Amino acid sequence: MSTLPPPQAPTTPGMITVDGVSKFFRSVVAVSDVTFGVGQGVTALLGPNGAGKSTLFRMLCGLTPPSRGTLRVLGKDPRRDREVRGSIGLVPQQDALFDHLTASEFVAVAARTHGVEQSGVATVARWALEQVDLADVGAKPVGQFSKGMRQRVKVAAALVNDPQVLVLDEPLTGLDPVQRRRMIELFHRLGDEGRCVLVSSHVLDEVARLGSRILVVAQGRLVASGDYRDLRELMDDRPHRIRLGASDPRRLSTELVRLGLVNSLTIADGKAVVETDDVDTLGRQLAPLALALGVRLDEVYPLDDDLESVFRYLVEGR
Repeated sequence: MSTLPPPQAPTTPGMITVDGVSKFFRSVVAVSDVTFGVGQGVTALLGPNGAGKSTLFRMLCGLTPPSRGTLRVLGKDPRRDREVRGSIGLVPQQDALFDHLTASEFVAVAARTHGVEQSGVATVARWALEQVDLADVGAKPVGQFSKGMRQRVKVAAALVNDPQVLVLDEPLTGLDPVQRRRMIELFHRLGDEGRCVLVSSHVLDEVARLGSRILVVAQGRLVASGDYRDLRELMDDRPHRIRLGASDPRRLSTELVRLGLVNSLTIADGKAVVETDDVDTLGRQLAPLALALGVRLDEVYPLDDDLESVFRYLVEGR
């Protein structure tokens, strides 16, 4: 039987440290040899459905043990240390609420579960609901709430223990655009206060709005981490695609090809799309060349320096 290579040490020590973690369910590998570290602020965990995000979150919250490797939250084992579990706030992906309770009652239950003194439960519940814009929902039971409102109730329940670490599993699902923006603002505000906020999503637009610091998971493995703009720069085997708007795009792009600054070009809708392996050199020489040719340069727009491009490359290999 072949042996697995030893897990690498986390490259970024922080409030969450995951070192060579795997999770098996009999013959199914849900998480495989994942290593990373996360500090304060907002970090997005990006991956398609079934990538292992929720399983990883369950391990971080101590709800299930890793099959291999170690996890530490605030320097402690969340599976064994009850105290550190009290410093974690979890928004699960599952839409499981006590539907007969009002929002205030549901959040109050969460507060009591976290050991908030009875005299302060109502105050804490009201404060938590204010954070998610649900302070005035009245006595309507959560079973009659929309999907977006139910998501916000779950976020409020995760805040009642004033957690240092927030683990949010697809928390923006079902929110309208305004509430999605308000929730992202809340996550950043919590991160700016010194908390570690780890948010999972499979929606590229959401992750781009959450911020550029990401962990990318595919098929149970961590395939990349960092600023997605920096990740794009590491994709050396993939040319950069750039759209050029100019008074004479054909003349300009043809000269770029002749000088070896671009590999290929296409002309569409009066603009040139070029591919280059050396975007820095192209950027330095493009304006002087256009000036020398007497061509007015109107637009230089990268077509693949975005999260979608990085995601397709890392997860789908294209």
